[in-house]
Amino acid sequence: MERSLPKPSDEGYIEARLLEALMEARLALRFLKEGLTRNAAGKAFQAWKALLAALLRLELDKLKAIVKTEEERRWLETTAVLRVPTTKMCALTNMLEELGHSVLMGTLLALELHDYQYHGPDPDMANSKYTTREEAMTDIRRLTAEVARHVETLRGRVKWGEELEKTLQQLKQALSTNTP
Repeated sequence: MERSLPKPSDEGYIEARLLEALMEARLALRFLKEGLTRNAAGKAFQAWKALLAALLRLELDKLKAIVKTEEERRWLETTAVLRVPTTKMCALTNMLEELGHSVLMGTLLALELHDYQYHGPDPDMANSKYTTREEAMTDIRRLTAEVARHVETLRGRVKWGEELEKTLQQLKQALSTNTP
């Protein structure tokens, strides 16, 4: 996926972000297989963030109806959908939950893995909730499976091309063979 990301206003934006989510999730599993747990955690986090971006764009009109001010509506369009700021992931997730998307647990898991990426295993649990690599590995697998599940639920709601289907199947295959 080396081509430029379409603008959020373009028709292909959601499909591109879903494709990005699936590819990042596959990379996370590959890194796990290679023993690069912290890198895998970062890729799993990026996969989830790309999925959130796709959902935010998909539901943009409904989200704009939820917020109270024009400034918030503009921020959703110009910043939230494009960047999905890490510091606002919980707030954006709560909005998506309000619209019926069950993404809270995935977001909380992604944020924990984000901490693990930077701090690694932490027996004192001061900087990371993971005391061992194995704990993080389990959650990386769990989050990548959630990415696949959520993307699959969007079939029929978004433009679904051959590349998206092929990449989803590759991720599902990687998940079935990437066990501890």
